[in-house]
Amino acid sequence: MRLPLGQSAAVGRKFINLSPELTVAVIRTVEAGWPIALARPEVTSQADEVTITECLRDAMRHALVQHRFPWRKTMIVAPGTESRSQAGMISPDGRTDIPLFLTRVFARSGEHDPHVILECKRVAEGDASLAREYVVEGIDRFRTGKYSENHRRGFMIGYVLSGSTQGVVDAVNRYLLGRSRSAEALAPSTAMPTYGGWESEHPRSSSGPISLHHALLSMR
Repeated sequence: MRLPLGQSAAVGRKFINLSPELTVAVIRTVEAGWPIALARPEVTSQADEVTITECLRDAMRHALVQHRFPWRKTMIVAPGTESRSQAGMISPDGRTDIPLFLTRVFARSGEHDPHVILECKRVAEGDASLAREYVVEGIDRFRTGKYSENHRRGFMIGYVLSGSTQGVVDAVNRYLLGRSRSAEALAPSTAMPTYGGWESEHPRSSSGPISLHHALLSMR
């Protein structure tokens, strides 16, 4: 399976705009890895975010082989790493949860930093504090350019500790609406309806808007 890559130039760094096929590959790898992660005793609604994320990362690697995905030899699921939002920075200003490297992107861009960033957060229906954290410590890291400054697409993973995924989406959207950010609300995916999930778009001051794909994974 050939996974085409769309790119355009950006000042200082190559701009990475994943093709729809490659975007689906990322989402399918997450979804295939989640049942494997859930089977581990460490993954419970009481577990901390780091523990769940470590288990999901390992499960994604396993899923690539188990499902014999066509992209299994071109996708590298890397450990969390320190990251720099701007080229030329000396000290890292962030740490990614699950970074992915894609050999096709590297072949065409020569970009050594992660080609995809997955930011992971715990969420629960009716929990306004976790909804706020999902936005402030998740979405806004992409919005401000702290993560994926030279990417057109980013990815959020929400570990749904309790309640429904729709209830979690409603809570996140209430937080955005309360801050006059209704245009950034999560909506059902139109780009990839077959695989479900949600998407949103957020303005950035330096590199144009970024589209976020949200995978809300139930702990049940």
